[in-house]
Amino acid sequence: MKKFSGIASYRDPIHGFIHADPLEQALIDSRPVQRLRWIRQLAFAYLVFPGAEHSRFSHALGAMELAGKAYDALATRSDGLLDPGPRSMDRRRLRIAALVHDIGHAPFSHSAEGLFAGGIDHEEMTRRLFVREEIARLFETYGDGLEPGSITMLLSGPGDDSSDADSLLCKVISGELDVDKMDYLLRDSLYCGVRYGTYDLDRMLETILPLHDPATGRWGMGIDEGGVHALEALVMARYYMFTQVYFNLTGKALELHFSEWLREAGRRWPDDPDSFLLHDDVSALTEMRASTSRHARAVVERDYFPMAYETDEHLSSDEKREFEALLPRVLEEFGSDRLLVSNSAKDPHRLGQSRVLVRRTGGELTPMEEVSQFIRHLSRIDRYRIYTAPELRGEVAARVRELRH
Repeated sequence: MKKFSGIASYRDPIHGFIHADPLEQALIDSRPVQRLRWIRQLAFAYLVFPGAEHSRFSHALGAMELAGKAYDALATRSDGLLDPGPRSMDRRRLRIAALVHDIGHAPFSHSAEGLFAGGIDHEEMTRRLFVREEIARLFETYGDGLEPGSITMLLSGPGDDSSDADSLLCKVISGELDVDKMDYLLRDSLYCGVRYGTYDLDRMLETILPLHDPATGRWGMGIDEGGVHALEALVMARYYMFTQVYFNLTGKALELHFSEWLREAGRRWPDDPDSFLLHDDVSALTEMRASTSRHARAVVERDYFPMAYETDEHLSSDEKREFEALLPRVLEEFGSDRLLVSNSAKDPHRLGQSRVLVRRTGGELTPMEEVSQFIRHLSRIDRYRIYTAPELRGEVAARVRELRH
């Protein structure tokens, strides 16, 4: 085992120097975290945006750094709920949870999220990887009183018996204003060469604060009224990154081909952590390059099905039902093996399952949607696209238009 002592520095294009203590260094050097170097943050987006070669490894470091900054901001405004000390146990737990929050991602990240054996998801795989013996040994050597179980609790989310502090920390990892969103928007925007994902991070950190939601009885991250415009900018950044990058026309086609190749081959990502560690983007691409499958060649040679038809970006519930009703007929007429269908759906202005509260100047708490007229009027992204074998493109497009009208 490598020996770590002192503080290490990592240079990051988003946050500058990121400093890691011995336990963080050891975890960064562990197999589950190092594997993230071989998992691209944005799956096949690099085949659309040439700069999007960044990995989940750099995002993990960025999330860890932001977790420390968010903790410091919250602790100073928590009236004793959180210990503001730079080496407080809760601060250390939070940074480590942010560092490892993505270690369970399968090759090409969300592209084949639903193809784990045993019906698990990447979040469950993250928890399984974190309880391996390798991780336990690192905590024994460098933990200085910190236990792995206190980290997995933050990764699992708050339970009925969670303390107020733990409920708040869980929201920093996965919540309405979590450090995952705060980092990936800036990072993805930079590497894709677009400006959609930028927002005022400094102002966000200056105005976030712990708030007790009287509707749920739990503590979470809220924002002072002075930070509302910074929050609006984050929501707008998220909205445009989904419409312009994450739901990109070509990127979705490549994801569909990848998923079809996996299903065609009867592939599932192992639910055993040790076996899972052997799979990454490189291993998947190696298999695809050796495959004669039409879907594998579509990715490797960038010879994907062209789009034959797409709906509006914001389908109403009635329009969605009507379009879904005609899909089986189209698939039957033209053959499901020659058509790929994507549904890109997201509520980017709804940042999580709970509401975001704004503390008004007078002290009252108001849901974000009531304070921000801009956010209140954003609507759900819900768009279907049909991709086809090239020779069917015109025919399929004409038939769908006919059925819709």
